[in-house]
Amino acid sequence: MNLLWVMLGGFFGAIARYTLGEWMPAANGFPVGTMSVNLIGCLFLGWFTAFISYRKNTSSVIPLLVGTGFTGSFTTFSTFSVETFQLLEQQFYFMAFLYVLGSLTIGILLAFAGYRLGFQSERGEHH
Repeated sequence: MNLLWVMLGGFFGAIARYTLGEWMPAANGFPVGTMSVNLIGCLFLGWFTAFISYRKNTSSVIPLLVGTGFTGSFTTFSTFSVETFQLLEQQFYFMAFLYVLGSLTIGILLAFAGYRLGFQSERGEHH
């Protein structure tokens, strides 16, 4: 049954990722769509992880559906890796550097911010 919840979340995450990626095409070769999807996913998963971890009576289905299924399918490390390789192959070294550095740095900062927001929203803090 758990696999079914992951698959259902993954189905909707893949649709959301595809739609957002189509809406935000590459700009001068820079993979804006993939970077945006991954950064949104970092913020969301940070928030969701904190928010759900402080809830006592949450069904174990919710993290599988939303965290593993939806967010796991929405974000894409493999596309990030291939696009980085393609930038390097085309000798867009600086763009590749910015893509990797920006994705990692901003992604980690957004995951942290999301976690803090999730923790604050659970505790009822509004700063």
